[in-house]
Amino acid sequence: MRRWIYEFIESVRIAFAQIRANKMRSGLTALGVVIGIVAVTLMVTAIMGINKGVDESFAGFGDDVLYVTKFPWDGGDRDFRYYRNRPDIRTSYADRIYEWIRETPDSALIRAVAADNTQVDVARGDLKVSGIFLLGTSHEMALISKSEMADGRFFNEFENQQGSRVAVVGFDIADALFPNDSVVGETVLVRGAPFRVVGVAERQGSFLGLFSWDSGIIIPIRAYRHSIHGRDEGDVRVQYDVTRADEARDELRGLMRRIRQLPPEEEDDFSINESATIREQLDPIKNGIATAGLVITGLALFVGAIGIMNITYVSVKERTREIGTRKALGARRRSILMQFLVEAVCICIVGGLIGLAVTWGLAAIIALAAPAFPIVFSPTVIFVAVGLATLVGVTSGFLPALSASSLDPVEALRFE
Repeated sequence: MRRWIYEFIESVRIAFAQIRANKMRSGLTALGVVIGIVAVTLMVTAIMGINKGVDESFAGFGDDVLYVTKFPWDGGDRDFRYYRNRPDIRTSYADRIYEWIRETPDSALIRAVAADNTQVDVARGDLKVSGIFLLGTSHEMALISKSEMADGRFFNEFENQQGSRVAVVGFDIADALFPNDSVVGETVLVRGAPFRVVGVAERQGSFLGLFSWDSGIIIPIRAYRHSIHGRDEGDVRVQYDVTRADEARDELRGLMRRIRQLPPEEEDDFSINESATIREQLDPIKNGIATAGLVITGLALFVGAIGIMNITYVSVKERTREIGTRKALGARRRSILMQFLVEAVCICIVGGLIGLAVTWGLAAIIALAAPAFPIVFSPTVIFVAVGLATLVGVTSGFLPALSASSLDPVEALRFE
């Protein structure tokens, strides 16, 4: 074992001596590996960034919530007019669903929350922000939402029941209307109606145009009906037991058919959606990035492997007499094999590290140019890069190293 370690250390020393002696050749040889590593690490970084951005954008929705809506989120298999002609979803359905949950101890559903939304202008003195997402809902939205509070609190049950004019504002709205002041306790005008701010949602960020609470306001549903929109329509959000997802969906569907009084032969006149539907619609983006990355990576690494193999063969030819001398002095085949194999692997690892540095620089530039895109440069990226570089070095350097170890010492010493 000690001999193996000594031979490996000596092989690494010889490999880096050869790289230093032939800097230009080694650099050009590693170029294909550099390009391949940059491609694959950028691909992994992009996919992990998309996953992180989607997770952050859906933080306010929750993965354990079903949405009863008029329209299907995936577009459905019918003409738009078919869904448009469906009767509206009444927010009062939430009370009937909640009543069912309380009366059914073994229900897979946990709680139901009414919600309605629109776009409004919000003002404070001379400051004004337009096109703000306004959500009217109950106090239990705080229980199904994964968003945290940066300051203050969510409105409580009493405020919800009384229809108090209180509001929870998004981080960007608080920053726009109160750039240098404390927000909690201040008053904002929502369509001219005064609302007292009781809390500020934690910054969430937005990604690919997905919804973000940063530019939203939440108020009690009764205050929403009184001051913003008087009609009983919107959607119902139902939290369920994630260990009984299929059962929960079927239970909610049957319950909604009963509430709608639909006979058995009629189709559903409502849709049950979940955040996974939108996540699935982003899969083609991730698959496209992965496909393009794999093609570029494969071509670059293939070219790099061919280049390393050729240069290793050249190195074997140049050092044939050296190989003959070492074998004549008693060097074993495995020592010669390890020497040239380690040299090929070292060139690839150096190329991989350069590729990682290039990727890190490009990721920093992307972060500055597109701050909304979440950059994830994790240890996984480093392991993938070093692992690929090592694999390319082993596969491309094995045959030349094997040919070097198989040389006849007498013939090698005669080589000119």
